[in-house]
Amino acid sequence: MLSIAVQLASTPPQLLPAREQMAFTLATHILLVPFGVALPFITVLMHYRGLRRNDPVALLLARRWSAVMAVQFAIGIVTGTVLSLEFGLLWPGMMGRWGDVFGVGFGVEAWAFFLEAVLIAIYLYGWRRLKPWTHWWLAVPLPLTAALGAFGIIAANSWMNTPQGFTLDAQGNPVDVDVRQAIFTPMFGPQYWHFLVAMFMTAGYVVAGVYATGWLRGRRDRYHKLGFTVPFTVAAILTPVQFFLGDSAARAVFNKQPVKFAAMELVWDTDTHVPEYVFGRLNEDGTVSGGIKIPQLDSILAGFKPSTEVTGLTSVAASDRPTATQATIAHWAFDIMATIGSVLILLALWYAWIWWRHRDLPPNRWFFRCAALAGAACLITVECGWITTEVGRQPWIVYFDMRVSEAVTSTRAPGIWTMLGIVVVLYAAVFAAFLAVLLKMRTRWRLADAGEAVRGTLDPETDTPYGPRGQRPPDRVGAAPDGPDTTSGGDR
Repeated sequence: MLSIAVQLASTPPQLLPAREQMAFTLATHILLVPFGVALPFITVLMHYRGLRRNDPVALLLARRWSAVMAVQFAIGIVTGTVLSLEFGLLWPGMMGRWGDVFGVGFGVEAWAFFLEAVLIAIYLYGWRRLKPWTHWWLAVPLPLTAALGAFGIIAANSWMNTPQGFTLDAQGNPVDVDVRQAIFTPMFGPQYWHFLVAMFMTAGYVVAGVYATGWLRGRRDRYHKLGFTVPFTVAAILTPVQFFLGDSAARAVFNKQPVKFAAMELVWDTDTHVPEYVFGRLNEDGTVSGGIKIPQLDSILAGFKPSTEVTGLTSVAASDRPTATQATIAHWAFDIMATIGSVLILLALWYAWIWWRHRDLPPNRWFFRCAALAGAACLITVECGWITTEVGRQPWIVYFDMRVSEAVTSTRAPGIWTMLGIVVVLYAAVFAAFLAVLLKMRTRWRLADAGEAVRGTLDPETDTPYGPRGQRPPDRVGAAPDGPDTTSGGDR
C-alpha cells in the first residue's frame, strides 16, 4: 500500500486529463473503425452479386452503401486527425523516445488512409460513368487498403504490448532498430486477426440490424431481405471463427503478458488449479468479491490442464502492475466481450439451422429482434476489447519499458482540460452532423422508393446504377412497404 501511495503522489497532475482526453477520442473514433475497415468489403460483395446475377436490387444497395461509406470516411478523417495530433501533443515522451522504432506502423496507416480516399472517390465517380465490371474491379483494392490501415494501427499497438526490434544504449535510448521485428511482434498476429474479424462482424451485424429493424416494422420486400441477408451471413460465418481467434489472443496474452492476463482474470498469487471468476471485483488484499467462481477453469483455459501455473499480480511490485480497480475494469471488459461473443454464436447457429432447413430467413420475430440488437452488442465488444488491451497494460505505455507517467506532456493540467472540452464539443457537432446526413439520406431514399418526386425529379440514386436514367429496379416499382416477399429461394 505504501508503494502505491508513493506512486500516486509522484503522478503528474496533467496525467489524468491527458488520459481522459485520449480515452474519449479513442472510444468515439473506434465506433467508426468497423465501417471504415469492413463496409468496403460488404459493399463490393453486394456489388459483385448484383453484376453476377444481373440483380438491380443488389446494385442499388451497393450504390447506397457506397454513399454511406463515403460520409463515414469523411467523419473518420476528422476524428482520426484529432487522434494523430494527440499522440504528439499528449504523449511527447513516448513519441520522442520510441517513434523511430514503432512509428512505421503509423506511416503504413497514413498511406493506406490516403489510398483508400482515392479509391473511394474513384468508386463513387464510377457509377454510370464506367463499364460495370471495370467499375467493380477498380473497387476490389478498397477492402485491401482498409485492411492495410488496420495492419498499421495494430502493428503499433502490438509493439506497445510486446516491444522488440531494438537495443538500448548507455542512456537508455533505443538504437539498432530492426523494422521487421518491430512490426511483427509476438502479439501482432493474434491481435491483428482478432481485431480484423471483429471489425467485419461488427459492420455486418450493424448493417444487417438496420434492415432487421425495417423487417420488424413491416418492410418485407426483397430490398430489405437482401440488405439483411448478405451482411448478416458474412457476420454469422465469422462469429465462430472469432471465438477461436479470441481464445488464441487470450492465450497469447497469457504467454507474453502474464501480468496483464492476471489482471484480466483477477489472479492474485501465482498458482496452479486457478479458478475462473465470471465478473466479480478484486479487492486491495487480493480477495475477490461477488461474481461466479468456477474451480480450476482458469488454469484449464490457459494451458488445457488444471496443473497449468498462472502468474499472479503479486509476481511484480505493486507499482509495476494494474491497481485493483484497473484489474477489475479490465476483467469486466473481458468478461462482457466473451459473454456477448458467446451469445452471438448462438444467434449465428440459429440462423444457420433455419437456413439449412428451409433456405429462408427465420420467420420468428424474436430472431429479428436479436439481429437488430446484435450490431449494438458488437460495438460494445469493440469498446471492451480496447479497454482490456489498454487498461490491462497499466501502468505501462510501452510494456515494462516506459510508464504512462513518463510519456505524458508537461503542459499544465488546466490547459488539457480546456482542450478536452473543445474536443468533446467538436465531436458532438461532428457526430450530430453525421447522424443528420444519414437520416437525410434515409428519408430521401424512402421517398424515392415510394415513387415520389424529389425536387421535381426522380432521385438519381433510385435509378438502376448501369441502366438508363429514370429506370427503377423492377421489383421495387409499386411495391408496398409491407408487401410480402415472393422471391424464390434461388434468388436470395
